[in-house]
Amino acid sequence: MAKSEYMGDRIWTKEFIVIFFYHFIVLFSMYVSIVTIGNYAIEQYGASSSTAGLVSSIFIIGVLAGRIVTGPQINRLGAQKILYIGAALFFITYILYFINGGLELLIAARFLNGFATGLISTSVNTLATISVPENRRGEGISYFSLSFVLGSAIGPFLGFLMLEVMTFNTLLIIVGIAVFLGTLLLPVVKTNNIVKGDQKPAGKFRVIDRDAMPMGLTALFMGLAYASILSFLNLHAIEIDLVTAASFFFLVYSAAIMMTRPFTGKILDQRGANIILYPAFILMAVGFFTLGNATTSLVLLLAGALIGFGFGNFQSVAQAVCVNLASRENVGLATSTYFIMLEVGLGFGPFFLGLLVPSLGYGGLYQFLVLSILVAMIIYFVVYGRHENRRRRVSEENGLE
Repeated sequence: MAKSEYMGDRIWTKEFIVIFFYHFIVLFSMYVSIVTIGNYAIEQYGASSSTAGLVSSIFIIGVLAGRIVTGPQINRLGAQKILYIGAALFFITYILYFINGGLELLIAARFLNGFATGLISTSVNTLATISVPENRRGEGISYFSLSFVLGSAIGPFLGFLMLEVMTFNTLLIIVGIAVFLGTLLLPVVKTNNIVKGDQKPAGKFRVIDRDAMPMGLTALFMGLAYASILSFLNLHAIEIDLVTAASFFFLVYSAAIMMTRPFTGKILDQRGANIILYPAFILMAVGFFTLGNATTSLVLLLAGALIGFGFGNFQSVAQAVCVNLASRENVGLATSTYFIMLEVGLGFGPFFLGLLVPSLGYGGLYQFLVLSILVAMIIYFVVYGRHENRRRRVSEENGLE
């Protein structure tokens, strides 16, 4: 694995800043479209509510497909090359949004644009992971994942505001220009996970890293739970008459993550994952139980903060654990494995959870999903948590040799 030697122990190098900013811009564009395109499909094409939901959510399925394709190729082609392929494909598929070809073309455009975003996201996550010093990897991933937090919070917020004063096509043009300007910075990034002469012939087609897969199951169950927030929070808020408070839910959620993320990364590097992840599981479970019982704005927003402390910190630490479990040459595949499993829960979870709503109600569903979080914690304990002290001792001994 190639890594620029001049970086020393710095995290916020010029390359890392560009990678961070580009990931934020791409995810910003993703969330702007996710929260606004459903209404566009209804107004422009007379789509039903379920079809509008498909137009929105098929983007995530495209992202997942992109990650599945990227994982096996990232070690052979290199993250840098895949990043450029993804960036080019992003703009090619983005043009399809402006062609009036009916719902079918819009759905196809969403899937293909999501596919390109999956290539970009997997490659930049790999580049971010290898651009930071190994002894500060947890801290580096923790900082980098803030690009996701900011994109997922600012995107929906500005998307709704901008759509009030402009057409959807104008919104798309502005977002496209922002992504294009970010793309112009990519030549600054020289880091790559392979160097010239290191390319090896492709072996078996591998989508999942076997070493990281057990930890990926933890991400799946956590993603399944969080999918209910993305899909049903607004409906739950309407049911309990707390729509105004729900509009601030993700701002509180993001603020909780921003408050803790700089500290949890350092703690991960110095003391390991257990001291962060066990409290994160518990806080998220308490947050879901609180959300299921919310009857006032204060309680609803308290649930947002608890879930932010829990799921927000789980994301970055679990990704770092997946990378640490994998062999050094499979950092890219391990990163892809983590996101594939997380997005399986996020992408397919709403369909299965929706089947439970008629019998449980939205409040009951959130309480029920405490079980999913506890299952994730048990899996983590079995596959990693109980072995962490031994793993750290071995790592330290190898470092001294």
